[in-house]
Amino acid sequence: MFFLYQIFLTIILFISPFIIVYRILKNKEDKARFIEKFSIPSKKRLNGKLIWFHGASVGEILSVIPLIKYYEKNKKISQILITSSTLSSSKIIKKFEFKKTIHQFYPIDYVPITNKFLNFWKPDLGIFIDSEIWPCMFKNMYSKKIPLLLLNARITKKTFNKWIKIKSISKSIFEYIKVAYPQNLETKSYLRKLSSCKIKHIGNLKFSEDYDSDLEKININLKSYLIKKKIWVASSTHKSEEIFCAKAHLELKKKYRNILTVIIPRHIHRVGKIKSELENLGLTVFLHSSKLNKPQNIDIYLVDTFGETKKFHKISSTVFIGGSIIKRGGQNPLEAARFGAKILHGPNTDNFKDVYKLLNSLGVSKRIYSSKKLASSVSFIKNKKGGKQITNIGEKILKKTIKELNNHIFNDFKKT
Repeated sequence: MFFLYQIFLTIILFISPFIIVYRILKNKEDKARFIEKFSIPSKKRLNGKLIWFHGASVGEILSVIPLIKYYEKNKKISQILITSSTLSSSKIIKKFEFKKTIHQFYPIDYVPITNKFLNFWKPDLGIFIDSEIWPCMFKNMYSKKIPLLLLNARITKKTFNKWIKIKSISKSIFEYIKVAYPQNLETKSYLRKLSSCKIKHIGNLKFSEDYDSDLEKININLKSYLIKKKIWVASSTHKSEEIFCAKAHLELKKKYRNILTVIIPRHIHRVGKIKSELENLGLTVFLHSSKLNKPQNIDIYLVDTFGETKKFHKISSTVFIGGSIIKRGGQNPLEAARFGAKILHGPNTDNFKDVYKLLNSLGVSKRIYSSKKLASSVSFIKNKKGGKQITNIGEKILKKTIKELNNHIFNDFKKT
């Protein structure tokens, strides 16, 4: 099976130039840095101890920002390497301006390429986040005696069913993991069936996501405009969900003359098409990237830049979370909930079952099925109590996580 996996990747490597050109044209790839995916680094490896965090994209990277802030201050660690696979996540990292933390794109999971990556960076510890399971990298790390942790691990029922069909193979892959920290009890159960590695449940790290306050500030001109409006946010929307929310806006417009709907698409390369679709409904759309400081008589404020989501979550009393009307499994609602926003979502939230169960018990979230129901459920009053409860949960999980990682980092470093 592993041999077949390598053959498949060999084929991918042969056609990779065409894939990369296509992705560059679609603004999904960095035209200067794509070579990092072939283990051609663009940064230097400093002398001393290096810890490595890897997450697929924005959500995974944001979940470990509090940890990176903590280890940035630790003098025993010389360098922190973050890898991810998406262009959007690389742009998010730039905003923090860390002193000893660098970002590289994750290499293709091919034995020679992953081996080259490890030989260059020589990480003292690898921390993989969420559902990032890479057979070749794991195998090479094990052979080089680089400790591997699976942090905030997540395995869905669908993923588990795929792994269990090749149990003998999956077990050998999961055995390379020193300790797995599942983010929920469902994942814990699946991990026990797939592996005999050590498993410890300490909670979902996404409860403790954090930003610098400077990155949360909205332009003063925009803020003065927004405070005069009744605002609600549709966040991380996917195809067709913008129309769903636009119809809710039309319903709200019957009741509120100064209503403003902020839409933040999950993938901003879709913005042009979204704008056109909304305008076809007779709505006036304003782009966040526009240099006009005082938009007039607009219906939809469309956010078309990276890393702006939190700014709008912070000021809104209601946030609709996308990926939940379509069969996507839902996006993470915790960031908005921490700010005391009422969370509205569709029926498809399998990606965050435990999270939504908690939010519902706290009276923070509500499921909706139609645009009319979405409109009637929008509130303009913050739920500060609910936000505080979620923040407290996040602080406890973060402290437990740091304690666990410290044990591994400093114990493993003593062996090197």
